Amino acid sequence: MRADYLSYQRATGVSFLGMAIQAIVAAALVIYAALARDFTAMTVGLFAGVGIVAWLALGIVFDQARRERIEAIEVETLGRDAATASVFESSGDDFKVAARRLRAMYRIFFPIISILIGAGLIAIGWLRYGLGFDNKDNFSEMRGWAIGVEVGAAVAMFLLARYAGGMGRQPVWANLRAGGAMAAGVSLMCIVMVAAQIMDIVGPDGPLRYLAYIIPGALMVLGVEVFLNFLLEVYRPRKAGDIPNPAFNSRLLGFFAAPEAVAKSINEAINYQLGYDVSSTWLYRLLSRAVLPLVVGGALVLWGLSCFTVILPYQRAMVLRFGRPVMNDVGPGLLVKWPWPIDQVVIPVEILRNDKGQQIGTAETTTGLRELSLATQAPTGAGAILWTNDHAREEVYQLVRPSGSGLVSGLGSGGVAAVDPTAAARDLSVLSIEIPLVYSISNVELFELLGSPAVRDDILRATAQREIMQYMATLSVDDILGPKRVQINQDLTERIERAFTRLNPGPDGKGRGPGIQIIRLGLAGVHPPKKVAADFEAVVGAEQNRQAKIDRARADAIKTLTQIVGSVGLSDQIIAAFDSLDTLRSTSADAKAINEREFEIQKLLDQAGGAAAGFIAEAKADRWKRHMGERARAERYAGQLASFLAAPEIFKASLYFEALKVVMADSRVYITSDKIPDLRVTTQLFDRQSGTNVFQEIKSDDIPN
Repeated sequence: MRADYLSYQRATGVSFLGMAIQAIVAAALVIYAALARDFTAMTVGLFAGVGIVAWLALGIVFDQARRERIEAIEVETLGRDAATASVFESSGDDFKVAARRLRAMYRIFFPIISILIGAGLIAIGWLRYGLGFDNKDNFSEMRGWAIGVEVGAAVAMFLLARYAGGMGRQPVWANLRAGGAMAAGVSLMCIVMVAAQIMDIVGPDGPLRYLAYIIPGALMVLGVEVFLNFLLEVYRPRKAGDIPNPAFNSRLLGFFAAPEAVAKSINEAINYQLGYDVSSTWLYRLLSRAVLPLVVGGALVLWGLSCFTVILPYQRAMVLRFGRPVMNDVGPGLLVKWPWPIDQVVIPVEILRNDKGQQIGTAETTTGLRELSLATQAPTGAGAILWTNDHAREEVYQLVRPSGSGLVSGLGSGGVAAVDPTAAARDLSVLSIEIPLVYSISNVELFELLGSPAVRDDILRATAQREIMQYMATLSVDDILGPKRVQINQDLTERIERAFTRLNPGPDGKGRGPGIQIIRLGLAGVHPPKKVAADFEAVVGAEQNRQAKIDRARADAIKTLTQIVGSVGLSDQIIAAFDSLDTLRSTSADAKAINEREFEIQKLLDQAGGAAAGFIAEAKADRWKRHMGERARAERYAGQLASFLAAPEIFKASLYFEALKVVMADSRVYITSDKIPDLRVTTQLFDRQSGTNVFQEIKSDDIPN
């Protein structure tokens, strides 16, 4: 084809048309991905946006080529003679402004655009690849919209790529293959996404999940290819009149845009390597003619394989036929069904979350155990789990009765607490309680009817938490921290099972349950809030000190009673006997009964050992000593009375002289005559020990009379 300005004008129009179509497709993918939160579709939409730059660059270059051709025609149509021809030949380039601009675009504009496109592809691929790892669940559940948008984009981009590839067979339009390659890339990625969606409908969602990493990786590969093409283009030898090839013209995507050209190259390479024309053999031509039936047959075989599904050991499934359940609960094994889209296998999806509670992905599992945290989350880390340190990811407090509330008189039938309505209202206490719920799916249909995978756990958690809050309000701190833990776990399980039964109401209005079986539910850990843990421990310490003092008092009582009585049992008998004696004295006037009771007490006291027995023995000895002393005095008085009656004068004289003897004992007696009229007694009184040591002990014999 002759490279005239009309050819470039047509190429310019096709370039801007391709840019408009690719812009519409990119906008559709980005809008859908933003609304549906489809991670992979957003990545493909960004790639389509990069393709807009390629089409724009091609349109600008082709338009400049059109201007160059018009300029060349104007120069050729100038009427110049031989004299002026040499002038034009020597200085004609000075008049070809469009030609200089076109060469500058080939030399500068195309490389810059290629570098920008390559860097953009690598940047988008790298960023989206990292986000794909951070978000495991990166595909949309709006499957109908996803397939519709992706099929439309794939068809539009494929037609655009084939049209541009067909025009690119002509040398003048060869650069259109670069835009066609970009359109082919978008079409190929959309086809892959549609295939992954269909595979997700038929079987596992693995391909759809892996696209979050595959497509960003493919963008990085395409970006690296652009830079390699740029380097190869720099060192590629050129002939005069060759049109430079833009570096963003991907050879990898070109096979999908113009497969016949690549197939021709492959045929030529095979013929060259084998040494003869293989493409002319009957077998090669037969395969070439039968390639379409083979592809159609392979597609039918693949479609027929959708009749077989393997339910894994940890899964249970439900089969829908045209949207209606025909098999509600299918166990593990090989499942034979009608092909898609007649029959569809549904396996419940479990939402996977990290330690922070953020959603990180999904997993198709049914018979595996699932765990819900109904209150405070389980502790994390390997540190010590104490009331006074942070060990739980999120604290959820329950309102309970304080210790010794008296409002709850006991647990009735069915775990319902019997509340005393006459008890006075008191303050409430708060406790952080870990209540894990472990369950498994027993009915797939009922579990699917409960809600979407994102809200099922929330529904179960909210239902269970309502029962927990109502039940905990009837318990006291002592009940939860005390020995009633087993009974509380049983009551909670029964209440929550009854609450779950009311879910999924049927046509008759009665609940059919969520289709799950509770494996384990109970209190796993209880502690007060961290800021009051020290005060709580102080109360516990005070209780322990009180009990310790009581124990010490009891020990002292036992020690005292043992020392006094000899044994605690005998002391209890004696105390009981005294109490009964007091009661008998206050209620009865029977002296005989009182005497008998006193005699019994006396016998018990006689049996007692220890200090009490010593005191009693000493009292008895004192009593007999005094008794015998008084009796001796009485007997002595009787003897004196008999002596007085026998000889009164002699008895009196003897008493008189006895008294004088006592009075005059150790005294000096002077016997004088009463005839001395003036009796004087001279006594020399002096201290014989005046010169002795005052600190020396003085005996009574040394003192003068």
